[in-house]
Amino acid sequence: MAFELSRQGHKVTVLAAIPNYPRGHFFDGYGVFRRRREIVNGVEIIRSLAVPRGRGGAIRLSLNYLSFAFFASFIALWLALFRRFDLVMVHQVSPVTMGIPAVIVKKIQRIPLYFWVLDLWPESLTAGGGITNKYILGAFRTLTCWFYRNSKRILISSQGFRDSISVMGDFAGRIEYFPNWVDRGFEDAYTDLIPIMPQGFVVMFAGNIGEAQNFEALMRSAALLRENKDIHFVFVGDGRKRPWVEEQIAAQNLEATVHCLGRYPLNSMPHFFAAADVLLVSLKDEPIFRLTAPAKIQAYMSAGKPIIAFLNGEGARLITEAKCGCGVAADDAASLAETLRQMAMMSSSELSVMGERGCIYCAEHFTLEQRMAQLRNLFEQDGL
Repeated sequence: MAFELSRQGHKVTVLAAIPNYPRGHFFDGYGVFRRRREIVNGVEIIRSLAVPRGRGGAIRLSLNYLSFAFFASFIALWLALFRRFDLVMVHQVSPVTMGIPAVIVKKIQRIPLYFWVLDLWPESLTAGGGITNKYILGAFRTLTCWFYRNSKRILISSQGFRDSISVMGDFAGRIEYFPNWVDRGFEDAYTDLIPIMPQGFVVMFAGNIGEAQNFEALMRSAALLRENKDIHFVFVGDGRKRPWVEEQIAAQNLEATVHCLGRYPLNSMPHFFAAADVLLVSLKDEPIFRLTAPAKIQAYMSAGKPIIAFLNGEGARLITEAKCGCGVAADDAASLAETLRQMAMMSSSELSVMGERGCIYCAEHFTLEQRMAQLRNLFEQDGL
């Protein structure tokens, strides 16, 4: 979005942390005294100090979240006093505290704030972090409401977020559905070779291997399919749960049918997707995840491959509406195994027709051009 706004003639400044996700340490070439400011594709990027997230434990993760909000707030104060902006926007994934520096700029310069919600808070604390303390949840609920009250527009990446945000206050008139699109990083040429895929029916999961993705249920399903040597699970990606997955592969003797390939560049994903028979998206059965449509669904659709939606709610609804795959209730490992057996028996033409429906649906609903046109329309409505 930043690059596209810059290409259209807008002057864009991005305030972000020193990159450390998902590795847990600062990326090569970055540091406290290195590349704290750079220009990329015409966009100025200012990188705030932040404690690296390490292995993602509760204490280190909390320090990572809070340190960015703390140090970035000082940079935001400086920017608000010595620069001039027309709009401030928050790309609100976790943690919601990233909104604090944005509100500082908004209040000092008295400009509109667009808050793009991709993770619901405080619900994410419970679903992703297991936090149930009512005082902690109450504090983050109050903070989140404060962000919404200070927002001119509340953009939501999933229709399921609408009711959850509306019950927190009189925000219904500010909410705009603003879904993800297929990242243009998929369009870049990738020249390196990808690993050779196993022979048989390839079920591919690509993305973060974390707690939310319900790998416990995925591994149960893989164990049920252990004797089906032609059905292969291929996991492309990295995350906190990857060591556990690799331990389970060894402990359950699944080396022949479950393959953990690790992390690859974004622009390699089209090559991986092309080598798969079906693409898999999964989430745990949590209230917040029923409201969420993972961004990878758009990328999967654009690949023209059938999708297995091993989740409940909004994400499964999209797959059903597009008629581009099969939905399986989250946690139902037995049903997932049976569905994969049935899909493995489908002809290539049947699978191709299913995948093509997703590609068409994606082109109709999830393009960057559509979102930029929507954003320009909002700017005009707000006199920007």
